[in-house]
Amino acid sequence: MPRRPRNGPPDPNGTGDGEPGEGDSDEGDLDEGGLDEGDLDEGDGVGSARDGDSNLSDLSIEAPGVDEEPVVPWPLMLQRRAADRARRSDRHAWIVTWTVLFGTFWVTSTITILAVSRPQIATDLGASVESLVWLISGPTIALALTGTTAGKLGDLRGHRRVFLVGMSLSVVFVVASAMAWDGASLIVFRILGATFGAATGPSSLAIINGLFTRDRRARALGFWSLVVAGGPVLGLVIGGPLVETIGWRAIFWVQAPLLALSVLIAWLIVPETARHRGVHFDVRGQLVLFVALAWLLFAIDRIAAWGFTSPWVIGSLVLSAVSVWWFVRVERRQPHPLIPLEWFTRRGFAIPVFVSFFMQFGYMGGFTLTPKLLNEVRGLGADTISLMMIPRPLTFALAGPIAGMLAGWISTRVAIVAGMASLAVSMGIFAVFSPDPRTFWIILALTLSGIGVGASLPRLASSVANSVEDADLGVAGATQQLLSHIGTTVGINLLETVQVAALAATTVAGSYRISYGVGAAVSVVGLVMAFGLRPDRVPRAPAV
Repeated sequence: MPRRPRNGPPDPNGTGDGEPGEGDSDEGDLDEGGLDEGDLDEGDGVGSARDGDSNLSDLSIEAPGVDEEPVVPWPLMLQRRAADRARRSDRHAWIVTWTVLFGTFWVTSTITILAVSRPQIATDLGASVESLVWLISGPTIALALTGTTAGKLGDLRGHRRVFLVGMSLSVVFVVASAMAWDGASLIVFRILGATFGAATGPSSLAIINGLFTRDRRARALGFWSLVVAGGPVLGLVIGGPLVETIGWRAIFWVQAPLLALSVLIAWLIVPETARHRGVHFDVRGQLVLFVALAWLLFAIDRIAAWGFTSPWVIGSLVLSAVSVWWFVRVERRQPHPLIPLEWFTRRGFAIPVFVSFFMQFGYMGGFTLTPKLLNEVRGLGADTISLMMIPRPLTFALAGPIAGMLAGWISTRVAIVAGMASLAVSMGIFAVFSPDPRTFWIILALTLSGIGVGASLPRLASSVANSVEDADLGVAGATQQLLSHIGTTVGINLLETVQVAALAATTVAGSYRISYGVGAAVSVVGLVMAFGLRPDRVPRAPAV
């Protein structure tokens, strides 16, 4: 029997809307993403995906001679009305997408300004500039260690819940970062904030991918790329002058209320997602993966202090390799593994995941080197360096949505190969011109790397998402981001270590040439791997 809407005649479609909604059209909402009401856990306090909210039990008041009258707390009533209004819009999928992206934007807005403001922060807190590299690599490591946990929990418990919890705790640690009293406390608060904020990565990808059909995901993920890069652009534009005039703490005092607003809007708008039923979290697999990553990241960190030939470094790498072997054995025996190993037999999944590692190695490794290059070789200050760095995240942000719109004309393989080639050329330019880093060559190299990675990222993410079932979007996206974060961490630490080690044999300018050369070589490896993707069928017109 069809349900009756709150006002008006019964709805023949049984949706309770009284009018066709996003799920009845081809606009690509949660129903298109494969969400089925039967996939949701029963009795866990979460309603159907169509309701777009947490279906908490109504309170009731009973009195003698008085019929039972439901009473709904006003915050829940407000949330339901906002979710219903958004759901009934013919742009529901995009309303939810931009709500998620608004929060993601402010999570990513501080990384660039922290990279170029390390000298000022070090002076204020009495720390060394070298130790504050952990303001960037520390959160990246935390994301690598906890991303799969967040992705899998989202698949099991709902990405709306995981996203909101992660964002809320991020606000707490942003405020704590603003109140840090020394370098160690700032690093700890940044890492804790990133640990809880890890949910925003796989959960935002899963929520967005679940809103659109598979042939339309690349376009939506193009805007996701824009936002991921747009935060760093804003940080560069306003962060440098903000640090110079007010101080580095202002970065976090500006970020905190905007993040809090993002949490409120997401709570009102974002719907629940598909879930696995009867599946338990693979605790053993997660612990073994954690051990493998911990040994790997420890070795990477200690290379700078102890050198490549240190027995401790070599031993840590061996233990990491053994742990990876152990993880494979554990996952093969699990009925519901953390990361199904069968995915790695699919080219559409495996190649984009590993290409993400090589791409981020060169992109982020070069990102931390460039401000140092401009400071040590050209003697530029933080405000000038901030402005010179803008072309890379700016072109990254613009290339993402453009590449998504052109997804109907350009195949996935061509887009990823072209992006990796652009990144490799940019690293080569840095290597050639680092002894005399004139503005033209720096801008050209930054632009090429921004275009290359920005154009590739939506296609990498959509290829991974399209290779798995919709109920596994969280952990699939987290696996790609895991390899990306490892590539970022290895690139940042290894390229800076190479540059410092090369000083013993060459000049300052020459040390940068060697380090950028290593980054270019690693990018070429990713380029060669990208050719292994199967050519996909390209429609005659772009997806709309």
